[in-house]
Amino acid sequence: MKDLPIIDPHFHLWDLDHNYYPWLSDGVKPSAFGDYTAINKTYLIDDFLADAKNQNLVKAVHLDVGYDPEDPAGETRWLQGVADKHGFPHGIVGYADFRKPDVGDLLDEHMSYANFRGIRQSMNYHQDPAKTYLTESGVSRTPEWRSGFKQLARRGLSFDLQLYYWQMEEFLDLARDFPDVQIILNHTGMQVDGPSHFEEWRSGMRVLAQAPNVACKISGLGMGDWTWTVESIRPYVEEAIEAFGIERCMFASNFPVDKLFGSYDKIMDAFKSITASYSPNERLALFHDNAARFYRL
Repeated sequence: MKDLPIIDPHFHLWDLDHNYYPWLSDGVKPSAFGDYTAINKTYLIDDFLADAKNQNLVKAVHLDVGYDPEDPAGETRWLQGVADKHGFPHGIVGYADFRKPDVGDLLDEHMSYANFRGIRQSMNYHQDPAKTYLTESGVSRTPEWRSGFKQLARRGLSFDLQLYYWQMEEFLDLARDFPDVQIILNHTGMQVDGPSHFEEWRSGMRVLAQAPNVACKISGLGMGDWTWTVESIRPYVEEAIEAFGIERCMFASNFPVDKLFGSYDKIMDAFKSITASYSPNERLALFHDNAARFYRL
């Protein structure tokens, strides 16, 4: 298992000395994953590769991380420079607000960089302001937002979907209305409200999994279980795979955010332990092949 090739389809970098990230640069604020003071410092590609050094990490995909909203393409530009120099990241998922009428121009700017693959606009809506990423619910149903979302299919771009379980029916409708867009669910549905919500989360996952163009990244489980163990996250991993099938799931680290709750080895070794009874081809799909396919690596 030490030789199992890994593509990590969800990690982050930030350079607080040269770039602006409001949630980091402007001081720690209440968040869905608690106090993040420990990671409120520059985290560069060498830091990430050092954290992953004990794993056979062969490729990785960078997800948008709250970069300067006045210059979303600046993050992609910076990351492409990192990739050109270091080889990582192999894929870049940037940010765009689909409500803006000129979103197509922004997508084209992102696409001018070779490793760009798609967009994430975090859609999380929660009654707790600390856990809310959008100021209103149901945004994906509005004509303005959908007009922007259409631009993805025209360009062959994917959409990384971050939301909470009670929003999954809304996004099942979106997936069915845009079957040509590959949608990739982030963080196993981001169940951050504790074990008492497990059954509602499970039901939501099965709803969203009905759309064949939705895949699932199994990651971010520490954000909802700060003292997690292999056995405490096992039900989430197994239920996600049950809902989406091995062919539509992939394991990811969410580093360095999930570094708050465990080492890189702890996360990847937990996924390896949970899949100990799987066939070699099934494991290869979950740790490597599916990420390569969904992110066109």
